[in-house]
Order: sequence, then C-alpha cells, then structure tokens
Amino acid sequence: MNDVNKVSASAGAQWLLDGFATLRKAPLGLGLLGVIYGALALAASLTVSKPGVFLALEVLMLLLGPLLMGGFVFAVRSVEEGGTAVPAHLLEGFQHGRAGRLLATLLPNIAALLVCVLLLFVMVGPAALTEMAKAVEQAGAQASPDPALFASLPLGRLMLWLVLVVLIGITASFFTFVAIPEIMFGPTGAFAAMGRSFRACVRNLPALIVFLVLAFIAIVAIYVVVMIVGVVVKLVAGEMAMQVVTQLLAMAVLMPVLIGSIYSAWRQMLAGSAASPVNAGIEA
Repeated sequence: MNDVNKVSASAGAQWLLDGFATLRKAPLGLGLLGVIYGALALAASLTVSKPGVFLALEVLMLLLGPLLMGGFVFAVRSVEEGGTAVPAHLLEGFQHGRAGRLLATLLPNIAALLVCVLLLFVMVGPAALTEMAKAVEQAGAQASPDPALFASLPLGRLMLWLVLVVLIGITASFFTFVAIPEIMFGPTGAFAAMGRSFRACVRNLPALIVFLVLAFIAIVAIYVVVMIVGVVVKLVAGEMAMQVVTQLLAMAVLMPVLIGSIYSAWRQMLAGSAASPVNAGIEA
C-alpha cells in the first residue's frame, strides 16, 4: 500500500470539519448544487404512484448519481482553490471521457446487492421468505398484529443475514469512498481508482471509523434542525410543502459537507501530502 498515505485516526474528524469549512466558503453556490441534486431525487420520489415511471426515474437517478457526484467534487475543488461553484460544474462528470469510468463505480454496489440477495435465499430459503411475506401481509391487516404470526419464522438466520448485509455494504463502500475524486482529477482508470480507494480505506480504517461515527451524528443533528423548519412550513403551507422544503434544505447542507469531506479525505490519503490541506494529519 505504498501508494496510499497513512493518516492518524483524528484525520477522520478533520475530514468532516473540512466539509463544513468548504460549505462556509461558498454556501450559496454549493447550496444551490445541493438543491439541484435534491430536486432531481425529489422529482423521482413524487412519481411513486406510477410504478413504471417511478422505476424508470429511479434507475436514471442511479446512473446519474456518480456523474453528478463527480461534478460536485469538481465544484468543491474550485471553491477550495479560491473559485466559485456554479451549476455547470455538475456536468463535469460527463466530460473528458470521465462518464464511463464514473459509471463503473456502481459495480461494487451492484455486486454487493447480488451477493446479499443470493445469501438471503441460501440462508433463509424461498419457503421461509414466502411465509414471511404472508405474515407481514396479515400483520398489516390487523390493528394489533399477533406476535404468533412471526413465531415460526427463522428470525435468527434473518438477523445474521442483516449483519452480513451491513458488513458487505461497508466493504463495497471502501471501493468507492474516494474513487470519484481519483477519477475526476487524474487519468486513473475506474478499476485502478477503486483499488486505490479500497487500499486507502483499509490502511486508514481508524480514521474512516472516526469519520463515519461523527458524520452519522452530524447528519442526525442536521436532520433534526431541518425537520423543525419543516414542521413550521407544514403549519403554514401544508404537507407537500414540508416534504419539498425538508428535502431541498437537507441536500443543500449535506451534499456540500459530505462531498467536501470526501475531497479532503482523498487529498490526505491519495493526492499526496503536498496537496493535503491538513498536512499534520499525515503520518510518516
């Protein structure tokens, strides 16, 4: 792993702080990009009553995800270098031959999903899954669901499967955590970028754990504030207005902070100590 910098565990906290610092540098520009991203996701969710349209839009958002994130990373770098963030930056992922490489970053998550589905059938079994679906349907029709409906289900195996799903999901995320900035700012191929991202996460696992824990706390805190605003909006303008405002406001804050954090992590772990804004976090 000599192509990956080793950072201290406290660097994980610095990544998150850098994310908030990035947002403070360009709250309007980066916030607008977050709103655009949130609006696209919201448009897809509003078609849930039309399954065909909803599925098509969800697949489209899945494909657009890494491309838009690439553009968002580009905007973050622009802000960090003293520039501005503009909506046109979101299109950077489509340019200069990056689109195919960015789309390839979906493969670890697709592979993880297939493995999880396979494990579900192997560990729980089709018969038990059918029985579980019937139990859930019956429980949904009852005002007070009877616990006996679930007594015969293999809950132990299901819990073990859920634990494995979490572990598989975390492992898959190692391949993509800093792969997108690696692709955006260099000629690195998709699989090479994902390999470097995986090695960076494994070598700096303590820092990654610190970041994930603190990021979870920050996300919860942000959503609490957003929901308070949403409740006020609901009282004034109704339920639909609340959904729109909470979605857009949350994305306006969370996207710049999280993408800024990922950019900071990439600079420290993969871009070299000279490029890192927090050189003190890198160990020899």
